Amino acid sequence: MECIAEMPRAPLDRRPRKRQRLGWDVGPAEMHQAQLGLCGQEVVNTISVVALGLSSGGIVSSQVNHEQPRGGSPPLRGDDKDGHYVFAVGDNLTPRYKINSKMGEGTFGQVLECWDSESKEMVAIKIIRGIKKYRDAAMIEISMLEQLGKYDKSRSSCVQIRNWFDYRNHICIVSTLLDYGNYELTQRNNHVVLKRCSGGCQTTVGMYSMCVHSSFYYLFCIMHELRLIHTDLKPENILLVSPEYIKVPDYKVSPRSPKEGSYYKRLPKSSAIKVIDFGSTTYDQHDQSYVVSTRHYRAPEVILGLGWSYPCDIWSVGCILVELCTGEALFQTHENLEHLAMMERAFGPLPYHMLRRADRPSEKYIRKGRLNWPEGCTSRESMKAVMKLPRLQNLVMQNVDQSAGDFIDLLQGLLKYDPASRLTAQEALLHPFFTQGFERR
Repeated sequence: MECIAEMPRAPLDRRPRKRQRLGWDVGPAEMHQAQLGLCGQEVVNTISVVALGLSSGGIVSSQVNHEQPRGGSPPLRGDDKDGHYVFAVGDNLTPRYKINSKMGEGTFGQVLECWDSESKEMVAIKIIRGIKKYRDAAMIEISMLEQLGKYDKSRSSCVQIRNWFDYRNHICIVSTLLDYGNYELTQRNNHVVLKRCSGGCQTTVGMYSMCVHSSFYYLFCIMHELRLIHTDLKPENILLVSPEYIKVPDYKVSPRSPKEGSYYKRLPKSSAIKVIDFGSTTYDQHDQSYVVSTRHYRAPEVILGLGWSYPCDIWSVGCILVELCTGEALFQTHENLEHLAMMERAFGPLPYHMLRRADRPSEKYIRKGRLNWPEGCTSRESMKAVMKLPRLQNLVMQNVDQSAGDFIDLLQGLLKYDPASRLTAQEALLHPFFTQGFERR
């Protein structure tokens, strides 16, 4: 692969060497010249990434630039109040890329669909907010993906960066277009993904067991082998590669009355996926105790401040599987004590040895060697939210017909409280839900 400027191999916080300045480069002292239409500083590298787990949203600017000359630069516009790049449809991002539409927006920036004039195809470009901490995270992500790409020879599980550049103080990461993620699929299916499927067609349980099997293969064979921890696995960060799907009838009331209670859900034809968003990925080290993972997929050892390692990824995968089964996040909360109480409601009491070792900020959640619940409950709504959550086995049985026993056993292994007892990715790959399930399906 051609490389215009090579990334350094060692520490993640080192910036790549920049190529010599080109005609459209503008340094800080020359910003006044940008009014004449010159582009900002650009650093080009030929490596590759994807639009990472971002929710949909409107474009920052609703303008359409019809008058920009071919290959010319858009006028200099200031960033918005949140540091997002302000653009107009039809603008150029360097002479090579032309903005076609906005695909989504998230914490780290926005994703644009652009025309690549060199490869003659549409690509996704993630434009990072012009704020130092997000720029630093983007450089870490680029470095991680470059390293992972060397080991993922088949390029089957990890997103691949095509190119990246620094444009007007925004890191821009270029990748091929991927389809919507598991989160978007649940929205399109009325929050139902792994529900039972009538009519004898292929079940979504079978399809998604293959998806998760691919995730485990990726985690074990590549990331964990390289001593890397993703730390932010969630449905939004698992994208479907193919946009093709089939419509499957499902009946809310009864199969005998399809006109009264029927609706259709979308079942992907292909189980091929890509794991994305490596901006929070880190190497395994001792005494890692800072908070990681999105709230709904956060492991108990993270909440209690016990330190974390590879098992926090495994816990997140377990939560994702439950969500794909029910269509809703297992732990819908934004408060630590309520979160821990929900865990106990679904899985039983937290082990004493974990509660005893909780860090100082978490001690307030514990009283006399057990979770301070319901005594520590702060509202009636919080109590109701915990009480309405069923046991894990009951939750699965309400939503899965086939392979329910194997599925429950797998989840119990993935969602063990003690990270030392939790299934590893390799052990999960050998679980009957995958090995025997593939034979049945």
